[in-house]
Amino acid sequence: MTSNQLSECCIKGILHEGQAKGEIKSIGNTSTYFAYPADNSTKHAILLLTDVLGHKFINSQLLADQFASNGYFVVMPDLFNGDVVPMNRPEGFNIMDWVKNHLPAQTEPIINSVLKEMRENLGCERIGGVGYCFGGKYVCRYLKPGKLDVGFMAHPTMVEPDELGGIEGPLSIAAAVRDFVFTTAKRHESEQILDQLDVPYQINLFSEVEHGFAVRCNLDEPLQRFAKEQAFSQAVSWFKMFLDTPK
Repeated sequence: MTSNQLSECCIKGILHEGQAKGEIKSIGNTSTYFAYPADNSTKHAILLLTDVLGHKFINSQLLADQFASNGYFVVMPDLFNGDVVPMNRPEGFNIMDWVKNHLPAQTEPIINSVLKEMRENLGCERIGGVGYCFGGKYVCRYLKPGKLDVGFMAHPTMVEPDELGGIEGPLSIAAAVRDFVFTTAKRHESEQILDQLDVPYQINLFSEVEHGFAVRCNLDEPLQRFAKEQAFSQAVSWFKMFLDTPK
């Protein structure tokens, strides 16, 4: 793997304050959070693939709203059929038992149906993928023509070498210096794989933060807040370069 399995750090963090501005509707049987840009255009869209806390987690909804405020139509589906993991979960919870029910065989039909709706009925002409933790694996798997045009992921989990090596579009990665999942060795392995590909790529490394910082960091800590905000800016800059003006 170019990033390790899910672990305790994937479900720990701080709840952020704010009021979500989007709305939850359904795509088929999939509950989905929608956030619209000011002009309500759906041409340039983002499929936001969450961590294991899911699409109703306020931190993720606030991130979706931020992408919308930067001009993107954001679609954030429930990847888990309601079986999300609570943050700072109860003692005795085993995340590796949980993930057995959320492998590609269960997750990809959801993503396929959402992408089909976006492409065929929602007017999305170009789609960027954003993946946090769990979602990063699927940004890699779907970064191909006709699926996702551009990708960004932060502190990804469970990414296999062939998944990263199989991407066919620009990919940006935000990494934490202290990460037991996307470790220094795994990050360097990812760099070596990406350097063999004929696609633009970027890896930014942030100090003073741990796995999950781009979604669940402590905003009262200035360096953590800075890293989270910079990772978000990294994603937006990447999309402005490669999604809005395809190369």
